[in-house]
Amino acid sequence: MNREEKSATIQEIAAQIEASEAIFAVDYKGISVPQAAELRTRLRESDASFRIVKNRLSKIAADKAGEERLNELLKGPTALTFVRGDTAQAAKTISSFSKEHNVLAFKGGFMEGLILDEDRFRAIALLPGREVLIGQFAGVVASPLTGLVRGLGSMIQGLASQLGQIADQGLVSGEAPKAEEPAATEEPAAEEPAAAEEPQEDAPAAEEAPAEEPDAEVAQAEDAAVGADETSEDTTSNDDASKEEE
Repeated sequence: MNREEKSATIQEIAAQIEASEAIFAVDYKGISVPQAAELRTRLRESDASFRIVKNRLSKIAADKAGEERLNELLKGPTALTFVRGDTAQAAKTISSFSKEHNVLAFKGGFMEGLILDEDRFRAIALLPGREVLIGQFAGVVASPLTGLVRGLGSMIQGLASQLGQIADQGLVSGEAPKAEEPAATEEPAAEEPAAAEEPQEDAPAAEEAPAEEPDAEVAQAEDAAVGADETSEDTTSNDDASKEEE
C-alpha cells in the first residue's frame, strides 16, 4: 500500500468514525475470508460495516476524527464494526456470529457518549431490534386510538340508526311539503267562508222588508182611489139633488 492508498484509507476510516452511532472493536483472529464476507453481508441489514485495517492507520484516522477513545482498543488483531443504523441489531448479529463460529472476541467499544464493556455489549445484543421496538411502540400508541376509533364508529352507527328511524316515521325526509303537514290540520279554518256565506242565503229575507213597502203604497193608492170614488159619488149625488131641486 503506497502513500496515496494509505491516505485514502485514513480518510475513509475517519469518515466512518464520524458517521457512526456506535463502534465495536473485536479480535478477528481465527476468522476466515468467507466468514468475514458472510458477516459483512449480515451486518448490512442493520446498516453496519465490518472492516479489518492496520492499527496504525486506524489510530491516525481516530485522531483525525477526534475520537481518542478508540486508540485504547487498537491493540493486537482488531477489526472495527461501524454502526450507522440499528445498534442493537448489529450487536445481536456479532454476538450470534461469534457463538456460531467461535470467533470475534469482543474487545470494547462505545455508543455515542457511553463506553461499552463486554457486559454492556451483551445487554445491548439482548434488546429487540429497532423495527421491533417501533412496532411495539406503535402498538402501544395505537391501542387507545383504536378504542377511540371504535367508540366513534359506534356513536356514528347509533346516530345513523336513530336518523333512519326518524325518517321512517316521516319526521325527517327530503320532501319539504311533508314537513308542513300541520298546516293540513287547519282545514276547519277553510270552512269559515261557508259560514260567512250563510248571511248571503238570508239576504233575500232581509230584502223582503222593502218588498212590503210597495204593498203599503198600493194600499194607500187604493185608499186614495176609494176616497176619490166616494168624492165622485158625493159630487154626483149633489148634482142629482140639485137637478131634482130645479
